[in-house]
Amino acid sequence: MKDPSWVLLRTDRSFRRYWLGQGAASAGAQVTGIALPLVTAIALDAGPAAVSLVAAAGTLPYLLFALVAGHLLQGRDQRCSMVAADLAQCVLLAQIPLAWAGGWLSVPLLAAVTFLSGCCALVFGLSAFAFVPALVADQDLAPANRAVQASRTVAEISGPGLAGLLVSALGAPGALIATMLGHLASAAGVASSRPREQRSGAAAPASGASIAAGKENRNPVPEKRPTLLTGLRILFGDRHLRALTVHAATYNAAEQILMLNLILWAVQQQDVGVGAYGLALAGAGVGGLLGTLTALRLADKAGLGPAFAVSLLLSCAVPLLLPVWPVTGWTLAAVIAAVMLLRGIGEGNANIYSLTMRQQLIPREELTRSAGAYTQVMYGSIPLGALLAGVVGETLGVRVGVLIGAGGLVLSALPMLTPAFLRLRTIPVPAAA
Repeated sequence: MKDPSWVLLRTDRSFRRYWLGQGAASAGAQVTGIALPLVTAIALDAGPAAVSLVAAAGTLPYLLFALVAGHLLQGRDQRCSMVAADLAQCVLLAQIPLAWAGGWLSVPLLAAVTFLSGCCALVFGLSAFAFVPALVADQDLAPANRAVQASRTVAEISGPGLAGLLVSALGAPGALIATMLGHLASAAGVASSRPREQRSGAAAPASGASIAAGKENRNPVPEKRPTLLTGLRILFGDRHLRALTVHAATYNAAEQILMLNLILWAVQQQDVGVGAYGLALAGAGVGGLLGTLTALRLADKAGLGPAFAVSLLLSCAVPLLLPVWPVTGWTLAAVIAAVMLLRGIGEGNANIYSLTMRQQLIPREELTRSAGAYTQVMYGSIPLGALLAGVVGETLGVRVGVLIGAGGLVLSALPMLTPAFLRLRTIPVPAAA
């Protein structure tokens, strides 16, 4: 059977344009992740505090504004919002090389640009969550999500190398030109993509994907006049959406506890070199790509519920092996690499399943608002996890911190392992109110 994502890319010109633009934007984002810290540290000769400030500025909008942004964006033209966000990011990022060339680049300017760029990225992401279901048929949501996620994962794997070459050739500020070009490509791809309802005689490609039922899977809107809290009510009012949301929030917090203690335990106490540790973590990217590519086939063979359970076993249970393995040095680095590879496969699978389920179970007229609520919950748990990571590491030791973080990942899987969830073959069709 032909690959459903490939069939979709070959037969749906609008989605293909969108996908190409997102691939370019993902590559550009990886360049930004490398170039901005280098601009701060090298071009401005700033210290760790300034580097951290600039990095934090980019994620702050997700923590502060996700709920409000989702509420305000609901009902607006998603395509226009996405194009405007891409173009605004181009203008913002252009200030960095211009300021560098003009001699007025500063840490406050970098932080401001990064913060505003993060606001634009938030707008784009929330709008994209609702745009893709309008771009493809319901039965093609999973192949579409897999295609987009695969291109992002490839960018994550190859991006650091590309960023290094660009920084070497153009300097850190000049390398941001690649990010600007990526956003321009994304804007062009979105602008030229037409939702299905705007295409005459649009028919769903026969992708062969089975994760999503071939009909509109829409929950009834819970209230006639939506409020700021409507997205949260939708997420916690459906048992499957509630399980996905609680899992994501708990997983993010536990991941912070695990990873922040793991680097200290491995590098400071177990003789794992910094280079070896970095190589070990690269296994997660490779695993993520493998998981993304195998997600649909696994769900097609085993059913959505069992496939989700396998992905949770890999992403949530396997890390328990890390603190109990009696090895050090390169051997421990190899163990970390293997665990990260398996964990990446599980995450790659789970991301496709979770994204597609949320897009189909949430009412179409509430997709953006609910995406904002989901993002708020997810990002709200990250600083809590980081705080707990420090408390646990200081009071109980970093090895115990690794164990507690891994245990937290296991706990995050429990809401998803109910009999009702495990019996799912496809995404359930909600009953009408």
